[in-house]
Amino acid sequence: MSVERALEGTGTWLDDRLHGARGVRVLLRKVFPDHWSFLLGEIILYSFIILLLTGTFLTLWFQPSMTDVIYHGSYVPLRGVRMSESYASTLNISFDVRGGLLIRQIHHWAADLFMAGIMAHMIRVFFTGAYRKPREINWLIGIILFTLGLLEGLFGYSLPDDLLSGAGLRILEGVIQSIPLVGTYLAFFLFGGPFPGHLIIPRLYILHVLLIPGLILALVTAHLFLMFHQKHTQMPGKGRTNTNVVGAPMYPYFMAKTGAFFFYVFAAVALAAAFVQINPIWLYGPFNPVAMSAGSQPDFYMGMLEGALRVMPAWQTVLWGHTIAWNVFIPALVPLGILFTGAALWPFLEQWITGDKREHHVNDRPRNAPTRTALGIGMITFYGILWAEGANDVLADHFDVPLYWITWAARVGIFVGPVIAYIITKRICLGLQRKDAHLIEHGVETGIIRQLPGGEFIEETRPVDEERLAVLASRSDLPPLPAVDTAESDVPPPGMRGGLGRVRERLYKVVTESVPIASGHNGHGNGHAIEGNGHDHAAVGSGSGAGQHEDAESDDSHS
Repeated sequence: MSVERALEGTGTWLDDRLHGARGVRVLLRKVFPDHWSFLLGEIILYSFIILLLTGTFLTLWFQPSMTDVIYHGSYVPLRGVRMSESYASTLNISFDVRGGLLIRQIHHWAADLFMAGIMAHMIRVFFTGAYRKPREINWLIGIILFTLGLLEGLFGYSLPDDLLSGAGLRILEGVIQSIPLVGTYLAFFLFGGPFPGHLIIPRLYILHVLLIPGLILALVTAHLFLMFHQKHTQMPGKGRTNTNVVGAPMYPYFMAKTGAFFFYVFAAVALAAAFVQINPIWLYGPFNPVAMSAGSQPDFYMGMLEGALRVMPAWQTVLWGHTIAWNVFIPALVPLGILFTGAALWPFLEQWITGDKREHHVNDRPRNAPTRTALGIGMITFYGILWAEGANDVLADHFDVPLYWITWAARVGIFVGPVIAYIITKRICLGLQRKDAHLIEHGVETGIIRQLPGGEFIEETRPVDEERLAVLASRSDLPPLPAVDTAESDVPPPGMRGGLGRVRERLYKVVTESVPIASGHNGHGNGHAIEGNGHDHAAVGSGSGAGQHEDAESDDSHS
């Protein structure tokens, strides 16, 4: 009783001054939908927390200095070797600080998990259409977070000043120098003189431990605030609409589940760090500008940029005595520019094509947006080919094939592969739509064959259950494009005039291509399959009409 009275008194004292009781009650009653793919966002958040914790530990021992020292530590093979103080301090963390190597490896694995989580989360958001109104800002925040993650990872694994990370810095210098007109000056200012200089490690250290983490923390906070304010999207299902959220409240269910999941993530990263070696800098040795280790590979998230540099032909142009290295400038900027710019513009381009300005809180099934899904798989194919090309020397050695065979296969594949992936993916999505339409009209096969009085044999079917029917019929109509009112004039409506209007009309047909769903059926059809030509638009799927779950929350986030 005394504990309850103390807690009540403390809560009253705080509420009298902060007036936060109402906000806390709203937070604790907030309903979160349940789906395995939603855990991807939690993995990102928790890996970032692990990065902050382990990074704080490492900063206590790391020395961001390029001053030359003679190593006299515990690692015998490198005793007496001249190296930078940053490399020596990293060896000290790995071999002389208690638990230092484990913390280093946890930090590195958490960084990889953070980037993998962002990539998987953005893929899920794209395929399900969770970027649509009103979540365009959160989608852009995700793209910025991915960009900052790339820079943070690059700067982080460059800090030890080993031979592998030094090769990455050398590539960074070459990329900066390839920028026409200003590249040489930018590289000089960044490195403080000729490469490698003595300033780059301290400068990267400040960016890595202070500036970029602060930006990431601010953007993650903004992302969570917007998600809370706009409410979480949910997967299609029985009772799920754009005006409610079906799931479990923050307290106690979600808090207990997400708290346990944090420890699961931490345990998985710690197990990987304990049993799977990553970035053994003592095997690479200190950085030497004239040396390069064979089979050098960056972390996986930088593999696409590495592959782009390797796949590009040796194109150069000399203008007025200045060399423009297109073989470095184009692969360094164009591939990621295509991905990031395309991803950032797509929500607004899709909205312009379809004219759909409604709010969407229920996600699409990827099969129900075949053009979007096909585009996504095409871009993943483009990324994957360049990522594999980043290890062309390793692949050539492992499979005993000429190096240039792999390079030429990648040069052809980056143009042909995405097109083939787009066509195949779209056909698969339309085929899955036909399967869904068949289930809705004819029902589920029971395996029971019955003979009719006239001698005909038919297979009996049963109606689809309400939960599954709500998922199958979850497609919604897109608004039609403005049509010409021939009764009054032949002038096209605004937005459909001129060449741009004709382009929009053609893109609309491509984006909205789908197989129609027969309304009013649930396993009681006449036994004839639906014939769809893939160019009709789906009818509105109203689901089963059943009531919401008991834990459904009305939309009060906009009140």
